[in-house]
Amino acid sequence: MTKPSLPELLHAAVAAVGGAERPGQVTMAEAVGQAIDDGTHLLVQAGTGTGKSLGYLVPALAHGDRVVVATATLALQRQLVERDLPRTVEALHPLLRRRPEFAMLKGRSNYLCLHRLHEGVPQDDEEGLFDPFEAAAPTSKLGQDLMRLRDWSDETETGDRDDLTPGVSDRAWGQVSVTSRECLGATKCAYGAECFAEAARERAKLADVVVTNHALLAIDAIEGAPVVPQHDVLIVDEAHELVSRVTGVATGELTPGQVNRAVRRAAKLVDEKAADQLQTAAEGFEKLMELALPGRLQELPEDLAYALMALRDAARAVITAIGNTRDRSVQDEDAVRKQALAAVENVHAVAERIANGSEYDVVWYERHDRFGASLRVAPLSVSGLLREKLFADRSVVLTSATLKLGGDFNGVGASLGLAAEGVEGEDLPVWKGIDVGSPFDYRKQGILYVARHLATPGREGSRDDMMDELAELIQAAGGRTLGLFSSMRAAQAAAEELRGRLDQPVLLQGEDTLGELIKTFAGDAATCLFGTLSLWQGVDVPGPNCQLVVMDRIPFPRPDDPLMSARQKAVEEAGGNGFMAVAATHAALLMAQGAGRLVRATGDRGVVAVLDPRLANARYGSFLRASLPDFWYTTDRNQVRRSLAAIDAAARTAG
Repeated sequence: MTKPSLPELLHAAVAAVGGAERPGQVTMAEAVGQAIDDGTHLLVQAGTGTGKSLGYLVPALAHGDRVVVATATLALQRQLVERDLPRTVEALHPLLRRRPEFAMLKGRSNYLCLHRLHEGVPQDDEEGLFDPFEAAAPTSKLGQDLMRLRDWSDETETGDRDDLTPGVSDRAWGQVSVTSRECLGATKCAYGAECFAEAARERAKLADVVVTNHALLAIDAIEGAPVVPQHDVLIVDEAHELVSRVTGVATGELTPGQVNRAVRRAAKLVDEKAADQLQTAAEGFEKLMELALPGRLQELPEDLAYALMALRDAARAVITAIGNTRDRSVQDEDAVRKQALAAVENVHAVAERIANGSEYDVVWYERHDRFGASLRVAPLSVSGLLREKLFADRSVVLTSATLKLGGDFNGVGASLGLAAEGVEGEDLPVWKGIDVGSPFDYRKQGILYVARHLATPGREGSRDDMMDELAELIQAAGGRTLGLFSSMRAAQAAAEELRGRLDQPVLLQGEDTLGELIKTFAGDAATCLFGTLSLWQGVDVPGPNCQLVVMDRIPFPRPDDPLMSARQKAVEEAGGNGFMAVAATHAALLMAQGAGRLVRATGDRGVVAVLDPRLANARYGSFLRASLPDFWYTTDRNQVRRSLAAIDAAARTAG
């Protein structure tokens, strides 16, 4: 029997999921298949509606080697495991004559821990009773959540938090889960044989396709502790998110609360001398943090360096002491010891990292209204780490609707540790970028309107002219507006102002769960939804109820963002253009994601309005516009009002 061709396989898979084959999808599948065959790397920009999941799953399954697919969002993970993979495997089975197995793999804290559930949480003395099930009143929300978790543990096959509906609070979940550092290990744990996290790992070891997330991929790369099984092909979907997720995993934090918890947990396990040394170091650190002002620390102040070294040394002494003592009087000693060790080891690791002061790290103070001050450290760049860990020994395909910024892939490529496309050299991964387009006709379906006549937005202060413009646009559109704001303060101010001016209801992020807000917005044409960052890429509302997407300003990073400004400065010191490489690239990615909310289906029509004249007037405006879908472009405010009114009228007639 001849081997089925890729177009045949794709055709069968598309038919099975009830989709329509797109030219871009065929181009993508062939390019992915070629990259896997050649052992090279590929960046694929595939617009909304291309069907990119099948564009990479089909060639990957056809190849037959083990594949890891890493996504940024839970929604896509679920879609792959619950919809795309089962149907695709069934459709390809008769042609491939094999049935590839697939499995989902997440970090340990995403799974219910049976030891925690049955033995209780080793609590800090000041923080409550030993068993949270006894401590939480059954009538309280926490108590109800915990009782529900206990019932669910008897029926769930996966123990995966995301399979629990409705969900529970982070606080409740924290009572029944452990981090990998707190885990006793399957061989030492009384529940090791039934462990959900271990079972997920075993399933992943046997699977042909493992679906995981960017964070777990980062942990695998950074900590060098293999969590993800060996594989020949890595596919990174939603790849525009990868750098920020890896940075998040590589960021360390110290807070007085966290250090004090470590002190309390260790105190009952070590001699008085070691406990007192850590307690004294913790008090010194806490005093300093009370005076901490937000901002980057180019050099460590002497008093902070001293406090960190004291913490580091005291933590090291406690770690040694915990290893040398046993105390049978402590209930569930192994779990208590493991939790204390995890807390103290984290304090030691972060204190040592900051005290050592690497030139490749950025250190800063942060202040939070609710949680107080924290000391943070993050890598200046993760590109070297990604080049070394991601692109070695396997073929990597990175895909997203937004990878091509300012007209090419080099900006995103550089952030991933790749040299400019076509540049070859020793230790430089070979890659190419392709844009397979979109099934949508953006020039006919959408308008990009820039309000050129408005004043340039300043750092603070009211923008009365912007509010007037926003109100007029919403009225012309008859509601149907998604407002994307560069800060929560701006979103709140706009919602407050326009609720007093407009007949149309305005929903605000934070006033209900995101899911509920989006459902209400999608269900009522007159409604507007205002919010910030997570809405820029989290809203999928095809149809006439989202016909105007407004961005209040170009979403550059804040000038006082310690990490972004440090990265910008580093590029400048190396002779590059820091503003374009960091700030403009960051803004371009967000704007492309935001503009992508408008056209989600072939029948969608509407306007993306940017209320920041710099998009039309500034030198970098053309770079940002080239990163957006190819909408028809105008700065004519009367034209755009007429267009919105016509789109609104057409939607009313059709409705």
